[in-house]
Amino acid sequence: MPISSMVQSGNFFSIILWGEAGVGKTTIGRILADLSHSHIVFASAIQSGVKELRQIFDEAYTRLDGGQKTILFVDEIHRFNKSQQDSFLPVIEVGAIILIGATTENPSFALNSALLSRCQVLQLKRLDNTALEKILIRAEDEIGARLPLSETARKAICEMANGDARSLLNMVESLIAANCTEIIEKDYLTKIISKRAPLYDKRGDNHYNLISALHKSLRGSDGDAALYWLARMLVGGEDPNFIVRRLVRFASEDIGLTDPSALQFTLAAAQAYERLGSPDGELALAQSILYLASAPKSNASYLAFKNAMSLAEQTGSLDPPRHILNAPTGLMKDWGYGLGYIYDHNTEEGFSGQSYWPSELERMTLYNPVERGFEREIRKRLSYWQKLREKNN
Repeated sequence: MPISSMVQSGNFFSIILWGEAGVGKTTIGRILADLSHSHIVFASAIQSGVKELRQIFDEAYTRLDGGQKTILFVDEIHRFNKSQQDSFLPVIEVGAIILIGATTENPSFALNSALLSRCQVLQLKRLDNTALEKILIRAEDEIGARLPLSETARKAICEMANGDARSLLNMVESLIAANCTEIIEKDYLTKIISKRAPLYDKRGDNHYNLISALHKSLRGSDGDAALYWLARMLVGGEDPNFIVRRLVRFASEDIGLTDPSALQFTLAAAQAYERLGSPDGELALAQSILYLASAPKSNASYLAFKNAMSLAEQTGSLDPPRHILNAPTGLMKDWGYGLGYIYDHNTEEGFSGQSYWPSELERMTLYNPVERGFEREIRKRLSYWQKLREKNN
């Protein structure tokens, strides 16, 4: 583990601690400061500005002259703007400070590349129930008594903390304040303390990670997993209209013409939600998710559109062939507009097989339907028309 190696070697370097609230970012900063025998300064990106940073840096230079390094712990470091982040670079370079930055945001997006290149990023995971149980035992050792909790209540309080040690300790304080003398069962526990709300930032990583999990669960035809991620987003306060837009997109991108009803079904669910609102309309979203997960999958329509867009960008402003252009004036007829056009309905098969591509381009295949769902029938039709095209030409 990088932190253990750093402590054992005595070679301390700047790090960015990335993790959710309550996973121990500040505690790690304090421990490293103690073990490195460095002076530690705590700063918050919310409260500190350029003036405060300059003072911290000047004092760090003074300590360095005296042979002591400074560990600067910056909470919410992602809230510093670019110029403020850049101000760290020279003091890190000369070793005046060892920066420990704490952030709940993805550093790849929240921090400058120049600052990231001078730090090692460590991602801290949410604490599991085993770790939370150890913290609970330490809290009991600190107060010198065992909390009056049944075994199920002990498990429940760890689950209610949702990976956040700080939240767990707050709940312990609430239990102490309640001054209960009898063993507390799970049901009564929830009356004494409130459950920590699931972590969800509608503009941060969770927003994108959970919608990605939902989309990929649908693509993998796992309706149960997709329902779980839907529920996680709704419980976290996500805007259902955002979810609806992604479901409509999914119906076209990952199902397409293998089940043409998927798009109509999803739009109907969107209308139902718009009419009923929350929570009643959320059932329509769940129903739509189960339909989409159960439908045959194909991205052939999506790929065909991508191919068409790429070809259009490459070929520029090529004109349609003149035989498929209307000729409303005599002059346009003289120029050959509409000349040789075959009205498909007048043919025996209802198919002329003419070229509708620019004369500068050979006919190309952009859409390749799969052998699943309704696209199997489309594939048969395209094959039949290709045979007629080859016969007529």
